[in-house]
Amino acid sequence: MRKTDKKIDNQLRQSLTEVCDHALAAYAGFEWLTHTVDYNTFPKSLRIVCVFDTEALLTQLNHNGHKLELLQLIKGTLAKDGIVLNNIEQHVKFDTEAACAQQHHGNWALRLSGANQYH
Repeated sequence: MRKTDKKIDNQLRQSLTEVCDHALAAYAGFEWLTHTVDYNTFPKSLRIVCVFDTEALLTQLNHNGHKLELLQLIKGTLAKDGIVLNNIEQHVKFDTEAACAQQHHGNWALRLSGANQYH
């Protein structure tokens, strides 16, 4: 990893930790988030996955209008650190622990490594 990549990675981790801490307190069923990135095509390649406990809780997020709020939180927090994402919905996807358990036997590494569903 190049020195500039490490700097970007540190910024990403700090920004996304801030988002995660807020989301844990603000959104029912929110569990965690992660990201993948190819630094050769950053920021276009940045993918963020927000994980909720169940599909019902994720649906509730949508019905309450909190999905847009969470997307804007992610966009704004990253922008504060100079990471500008024009179309945030292309970079952020939502998933559930229940779906991973059912489809990948709870193996998030496998689920995210075959992350075609997130691109």
